[in-house]
Amino acid sequence: MERYVERVCAEIRSSRGRAAAIGAELPERVDTVYFGGGTPSLLSAEQVRRLFAALRGEFDVTADAEITVECAPGQLGEETLGELLRLGMNRVSFGVQSFVDAEARAVGRMHTREMCLGELARMRAAGVEEINVDLIVGLPRQTAASWHESVEVALQSGVPHVSVYMLEVDEDSRLGREMLKAGNSHPSEPRSLAGDPVREQGTGNREQGTGNRLKYGASDVPGDDAIAEWYGAACEWLEANGVMQYEISNFAREGHASRHNMKYWRREPYVGFGLDAHSMLRCGEGAVRWGNTDELGRYEVQGSRFEVGSPEVEQIGTEKGFEEAMFLGLRMNVGVDLEALRAEFGEALVQGAVAALGDVEEAGLVEREGSWVRLTARGRMVSNEVFSRLLVETVAG
Repeated sequence: MERYVERVCAEIRSSRGRAAAIGAELPERVDTVYFGGGTPSLLSAEQVRRLFAALRGEFDVTADAEITVECAPGQLGEETLGELLRLGMNRVSFGVQSFVDAEARAVGRMHTREMCLGELARMRAAGVEEINVDLIVGLPRQTAASWHESVEVALQSGVPHVSVYMLEVDEDSRLGREMLKAGNSHPSEPRSLAGDPVREQGTGNREQGTGNRLKYGASDVPGDDAIAEWYGAACEWLEANGVMQYEISNFAREGHASRHNMKYWRREPYVGFGLDAHSMLRCGEGAVRWGNTDELGRYEVQGSRFEVGSPEVEQIGTEKGFEEAMFLGLRMNVGVDLEALRAEFGEALVQGAVAALGDVEEAGLVEREGSWVRLTARGRMVSNEVFSRLLVETVAG
């Protein structure tokens, strides 16, 4: 952990030079910081202090910045919590996954419902009001009743933000191979619309186990129809209690949407540091995307240069940018503004999209209001299909 923190700090300090080398525009000021993609809550107070010092040495972090830390319940020590608060952390995202103890145990989670609720109380006592809990629909041995129980506990806890993800299973795992053999959906993809649109948003919602001894098999995983039904029910339960859906997987009380994650769906610039971190920055009239290696041995300081595993930089031109704006924007309940897209990407691409909208609109999957287009509740249930139709037909047009 110590060596890894050193490498992340080195990457942060080298970021401006590396961005310049590919012609990207690295912002000077940032108003959101997100520590996630792993278990940063295990860091010591001193390690956290060094990471913040590196960040603030390269970026002007605004006084009102949203600073989020992902935590596994029960893993954030008092000393580290105190240091995070002193350094400006004001939002916590808990990887609860399930408030039903038997389900948590089945996927190798160490926490209990009591522990989770205790952590929520501890954060509030420390002055942190912006709290998210992640729930996963489709866990092994989950039932309609147990799923309702998890959502109900989240609502009763009063948290202002809830994320609902589908179980994502790695095809290289034993469970993934079992699901492929059984003819289930491709396990490396979320099995419905509510999967993450970009890898940066994930919170470890892959198959979990204890070592290599998983406690369940493919037959224990609910079917796609059940999962879709439970997801739809959760949307209704949450909204009936004032936790409104604002993106396919995210629900918040008024004024509590994640400012950081909104950047992904709006295609605003972001830069990631660490193993398997991803970035998107503006570059001239387009943009560039790249991802760091996920191999620790390739993530190292080489002489005076910092190497992140020679990431492949993807140039995002007009057509690709338009595709991203469509499928990321439509993930948000507010939808996309065709007039804004026309101003940014030109008439031809927008006209192609308008032509492609006909069938999906007739099928009740999207709705239009003036220049705005948004998915309907039914459309959000099959959003990947909607995106594929729109994008294929738009490109063909």
